[in-house]
Order: sequence, then C-alpha cells, then structure tokens
Amino acid sequence: MFIVFLVTILIVLALVRLYVVFRDQIRFFLTGVDKGFKLNEILLLFKLAKDTELEEPSALYFSENSLNKAISKIVNECRNQGTENLPKNQKFISKLYDYRTKLDIGKENRKNLDSTKYLDNGQRLRIILKGKGVYTSEIVNNGTEMVIKLPVKKGKIMFDGKEWVGKDVSVYLWRKGDAGYVFDTKVTNCGIFNGQSVIYLSQTRELERAQKRKSIRSQCQIYAQLYFLDPDAIDFDFIEVENGFKCLLEDISEDGAMIRIGGMGKPNIQIKIQFEINGRLIVMFGIIRSVEYNQKANQSRLHFECLHLAKDMRNEILSYVYTILPEEKKEVLEAISQTEEDQIEDEGEPEEAEIAQPVTKPEENGFENEDSSELLGTESVPDDF
Repeated sequence: MFIVFLVTILIVLALVRLYVVFRDQIRFFLTGVDKGFKLNEILLLFKLAKDTELEEPSALYFSENSLNKAISKIVNECRNQGTENLPKNQKFISKLYDYRTKLDIGKENRKNLDSTKYLDNGQRLRIILKGKGVYTSEIVNNGTEMVIKLPVKKGKIMFDGKEWVGKDVSVYLWRKGDAGYVFDTKVTNCGIFNGQSVIYLSQTRELERAQKRKSIRSQCQIYAQLYFLDPDAIDFDFIEVENGFKCLLEDISEDGAMIRIGGMGKPNIQIKIQFEINGRLIVMFGIIRSVEYNQKANQSRLHFECLHLAKDMRNEILSYVYTILPEEKKEVLEAISQTEEDQIEDEGEPEEAEIAQPVTKPEENGFENEDSSELLGTESVPDDF
C-alpha cells in the first residue's frame, strides 16, 4: 500500500514538474484547440510565436499586433517559396484572417455616449498624435474642457505640455459597461492640475462607436471597372476584358466597398467590380445595398456588399487593409488594439461576433441616370458631396 502511495506521489510530482517546464506550450496548445485550429496549424503558430520572440506565446491568440506579424511572416514565406496559391496555404491564411477580424470586432452595446462631457474622471484614453504614434493618458477632471494627464508613450513623457498645445488628436477609449468610442478633438492648453502636468482637450459631441463594422475598412483611391450581373447566369471565374463603367473605390474591405460613380445609382442591383491591388487583379461580386445621391455633382456613393470573393483575392485585400497601410492607419490599428486590451482587462475577452452574408435578389439592373458618359473620369472628386 505504501509503495502504491509513493508511486502515486512520484507520478503527481513528475506531472507537476512537466507542467512547470512546458506550461507555455500546454497553455498555447489548449488555447489553439479552443479557438478551432488544427494540431499542425498550432505547431506552426507556436513556431511563429517563438520566432517573433513573444514573451507570452499565447498572446498570439489575443493580440492583433502579434497576429499581424505572424500573418505577414506566413504570407512572405509562402511567397518566397512560391506556395502562396496552394489550396491548403490559402485555407490556413484565410482562417488566420477570419480570426484576426474576430479580434477586431467589439460586441455591440446598447448604451450610447453622445458627448465627451459625460466621460468619468479616471477614464483611460489612447491618443493618436498623427505621425508621432499612440499615447496613453486618463481624465483627471471633466468640465468646460477635458483635463487629462500629460500623455505618455510606453510610460515615458515624449513631449512637454507646450508641444501638445494646438495639435489635433484622435482619442480612442473603452467605456466600462458600454462600448468603445473614438473622437477627434484639439489640445487647447497645458498646465498643472492637482500637482500634476496636464493638457486640456476641447469637448465634442462627434463620437463614434469604434469598429461597428464586421470587417476593418481601409480608405483608398482605387479606380475600378463596374459591371452589371445577370442573376441567372453568374460565372465567378469569368474575367472581363472589355471596359465597364469607370468608378472610384473610396474604401475597401474583404466584404464590401464604398463606390463613387456618376449618375443616380439604384439599390438592390447585383454587380461585380474589377480592379488591381499591388498589381494583382481583384474581382468582387455582390449587391448595392444602399445609395447616397448628390444631385449637384450628379454622382452617387454606392454601399457595396461583397457576396463572393476568391480566397486568394480576399487575402490580398486583407493584406492591403492590415499590412500595407499608411502610418496613420497603423496608428489607428494600434490605438484600437490598446483600447481592446483595456476592454479585456475590464471584462475579459470580447465575445465573438457572427458574420452574416444574406443574399437578396435584385429587382432590376441599371442606374436611373442612363447617361454613362458622365461616369467618373480621372479628374479630382468634388469635396462637396
């Protein structure tokens, strides 16, 4: 009996020892399985976590920046090896992008904040100073103006208060029990408040909930060709060689775009658009969900929902949105990432959102304005839309 007890104790000690030694690996693999990845995919992700020298490998499942680095590394390795278009690689890259998108989507909340004057003292803020990065601060007093601690970056003061005065800033925050918000404002003054260095921000009612969409969109200026579809004879593999209606993409994501076109657009029309990103042809099939018409300019903005997109083209768009971004967009993604960390600290990991893709049959084809000669050319887009 004593021998059995002793053996049991030794086995338990050995297991404890193994857990202590391989704790990171065990936690990483269990998290990977819980997130829906296969064993070989988890092995690859763990290798990437080590290659990128993550202090906590499991952060790859929760950190947008860490996952971005992993995706970029996988894509570059596949391109260098000439295996990017292999079905298994495209499937894995798609899965990574799907998971990346889920991380970027905060759950929709029912409460609304319609003015910055209702923010509480102690509210943590993530502040973008364009071209200078993302800074952390918090509200110390909120009255006629918002008084916040002198912003710091990685715990260090980079600029004194006077250097902030007059600057336009973008502010991201997670409001406990509510939602994430973003707003633009101006630094009006600096000084000392309750013994600490502060700057003053103008109040605003122009707040938006951060990342309400089911995908992350990137502003762009991409010319494209637009074609009407016959709902009864759609060929997803057919590439148009004749010119269609010339249009301008003003923003883009893997599930849609904002399209500027001449004339009066009509909703519920099935279309496809062809364009290039980084020299690669992209073909998106979908439907015009809604239209904004500017009578003065005789132009329309089409809210386009993509219902079909080849995996390799989808990954190219996501690479453009997440990786090939101007510095200010990278700053925005960093601010969003830090704000989401605030949310996780507040209430745990955000719930995953479902992405619905309803298909609606169009009522008819064509624009109400039949004068296609007025479709957008290469001239500049009017500012008074």
